[in-house]
Amino acid sequence: MGLSASLVAELQEAIGREHVVTEPEQLRVYECDGLTGHRAIPELVVLPGSTEEVQTVVRACYRDRVPFVARGAGTGLSGGATPIAGGVVVSLARMNRILEVDLDSQRIVVEPGVANLDVTRAVAADGFFYAPDPSSQQVCTIGGNVAENSGGAHCLKYGFSVHHVTGLTLVLPGGDVVELGGKALDPDGPDLLGVVVGSEGTLGIVTQVTLRIVRAPQVVRTLLAGFHTMDAAGVAVSGVIAAGILPSAIEMMDRLTIEAAELAVSPGYPDGAGAVLLVELDGVSEQVEDDVAEVERICEDSGAFELRTAATEADRALLWKGRKSAFAAMGRIATDYYVQDGVVPRTRLPEVLRRIEELSASHGLRVGNVFHAGDGNLHPLVLYDAEAGETDAARKLAEAILDACLDAGGSLTGEHGVGMDKACSMPRMFSERDLQTFERLRRAFDSAGLCNPGKVIPTPRLCGEVPGPYRVHALERIGVAERL
Repeated sequence: MGLSASLVAELQEAIGREHVVTEPEQLRVYECDGLTGHRAIPELVVLPGSTEEVQTVVRACYRDRVPFVARGAGTGLSGGATPIAGGVVVSLARMNRILEVDLDSQRIVVEPGVANLDVTRAVAADGFFYAPDPSSQQVCTIGGNVAENSGGAHCLKYGFSVHHVTGLTLVLPGGDVVELGGKALDPDGPDLLGVVVGSEGTLGIVTQVTLRIVRAPQVVRTLLAGFHTMDAAGVAVSGVIAAGILPSAIEMMDRLTIEAAELAVSPGYPDGAGAVLLVELDGVSEQVEDDVAEVERICEDSGAFELRTAATEADRALLWKGRKSAFAAMGRIATDYYVQDGVVPRTRLPEVLRRIEELSASHGLRVGNVFHAGDGNLHPLVLYDAEAGETDAARKLAEAILDACLDAGGSLTGEHGVGMDKACSMPRMFSERDLQTFERLRRAFDSAGLCNPGKVIPTPRLCGEVPGPYRVHALERIGVAERL
């Protein structure tokens, strides 16, 4: 399906010809996000520079019944920003301004194209920081963080994006603009703000975000513990939490991931470790020092053969560099890898990790484990060779790992989102009634089904014919389902 020449000309005039991409070789840049297994070439890419220009684009798409997908930096790992063939990609890359810094209220107002780390950089000199810190924080944008409810290593203590977004401007799928929340932490009325955060771009396009910033702690201590086995490291994690200690972060990496990180950035992790824990504590100096001593004791009792505390900021940065580089480092030991994202109760970590090891052996593919151990958010990395025809096997193994998470009482995703990647797995976690409710909520915002269609909620084309009225709704949405 091709877009009408009149629509293209209208958008070129409204947004500027230089901000409307039509050339096939340039459109291909937008064919996928960080999950490259799902690809589609959009018909058009527009780069609006303001809320009003986003409005113009959305209204034109709504009028002509053209599906559209908002996109940030494209670092997502669930296919949430995969274009719709024949549709429009609305790139928010130009909307990258910090609009207001209000230190008295501990708020900062930004456009969606601002990089996550740039928020902290804007307030660091004044003694503040922005807590949610995905591994891709140098490049991922606030708009994408809002869409996926991103967390990061420090979400154990500080929470996810939803705990730090206090207000936003939203362009609805019909083109109207609404303001949700503001600078108040808990505004009156229904929590529509909480509905939009984490909705994966399916309810509208966010064009402005008010964020809560927090004061930098008095002291930060980062501890590295090396273990011979993942089981021992898992016991230490449970022990720390059971002791009533709340670290700002507890990260775990297995032998394979340690090997990749050493090859990539040489963080100096312990030789021969089957697992390492990275534990960070922050707060008032006296309390932190007491907690560090207790964490060291728990790790030793759990079998740690090496303990190390970063002596300088450079040491701390190097320890974190190994963890933050873990995904990219896998390129050193595999031609392709599939990043999974599931959650399990902390007490079930050793059991689930053993199950992942069994699944790895039975499928004949290696799996590197790196994850937010403090809140049980796993990020298994399934290594495979696409040229050797292992893609389907990798996908099946990734799905089996998700099943293991659900069987342990966990969930489908912790922070990467559902997108296209896990939409077909939604019925494994949610009932038919739940899915009907999700669909009704989505149609309340987007009755025409044009805003990022084919994501999150299973559709017949994506998942095959599965009975259920919510699938009938998907087909009835003015023919959009037939385009997907």
